Amino acid sequence: MQFERGQSLEQQVRERIEQVELARDGGFDLVACSQHYLSDPYAELQAVPVLGRLSAHSGTMRLLTGVVLLPLHNPVEIAEQGATLDVLSGGRFVLGVGIGYRDVEFDAFGVARGEALARFSHGVRLIRRLWTEERVTYDGPFWRLDDVPVHLRPVQRPHPPIWVAANADAAVRRAARIADAWYVNPHARLDTLRGQLELYRQALAEAGKPFPAELPMGRELYVAASRDAAWRECGPYLAGKYRSYTSWGQDKVVPEAAGFRLELAELAEGRFVVGDPDDCVEGLRRCAELGATTVIVRLQWPGMPGSYARRAIELLAERVIPRITAL
Repeated sequence: MQFERGQSLEQQVRERIEQVELARDGGFDLVACSQHYLSDPYAELQAVPVLGRLSAHSGTMRLLTGVVLLPLHNPVEIAEQGATLDVLSGGRFVLGVGIGYRDVEFDAFGVARGEALARFSHGVRLIRRLWTEERVTYDGPFWRLDDVPVHLRPVQRPHPPIWVAANADAAVRRAARIADAWYVNPHARLDTLRGQLELYRQALAEAGKPFPAELPMGRELYVAASRDAAWRECGPYLAGKYRSYTSWGQDKVVPEAAGFRLELAELAEGRFVVGDPDDCVEGLRRCAELGATTVIVRLQWPGMPGSYARRAIELLAERVIPRITAL
């Protein structure tokens, strides 16, 4: 939902609705929207209202905020927005949350970066209580509730899944403690994730929690009839997106020391799933070998023609999804 200057946002929304309907009919089972504010050089539509709009077109697909920047928000707001989406969708909402990393967003919301971690951890716990308890009393460092009755409840019981995005090792351990699942980030190499998954298992054991039944993993993915065609079509847009990530400072919070300041071919190694249908099946198989049960793929980046994304969705539905459901 990020768009370049000059693109018609109304037209882009129409295209996204068509893509969701195509994915719905092609065997996909989840649609995700991310969240950023003041997303220069892009215009970015906000996740919650977009998911509300898409809920009517998504069939049985789940709706994921991937991710809400929780420290910028009051947990009561997020709990009630999430419950609303769960009601609107008949129990298909998944709450993905993250801490965030961009100074411009923290400054705009008047939130001190030093408070982000505490706001995040307290916020996740308070949302869970607001979704499961009839009355809530909370007297913490940032918010206060005094025996407040809670009448807006989600459809899912005990509550919608809470997925916590994490990049650094300490954040992975935190996800094990406070989340229903670690939402594995799309930016790290698979060899890095292999080590972090061991940390995750250890942290779950220390917390007395089983490995989750669902482990979601984000990946950048694009498929075309041939490997050369896939890179020719997606390469300029994927490279442009990662240049923006570098300017935002995202590469400073990924585990690899080199960050994203690499040539595209080197950046893609072990990180992106791009190629023909066979390449994509193999890339998704590697994700499954690590333990991923759900892979959230982004197959369109700012400026890419909608026709490219539509064709990629069709190819995934016809020549990839039937082969990976047996993995």
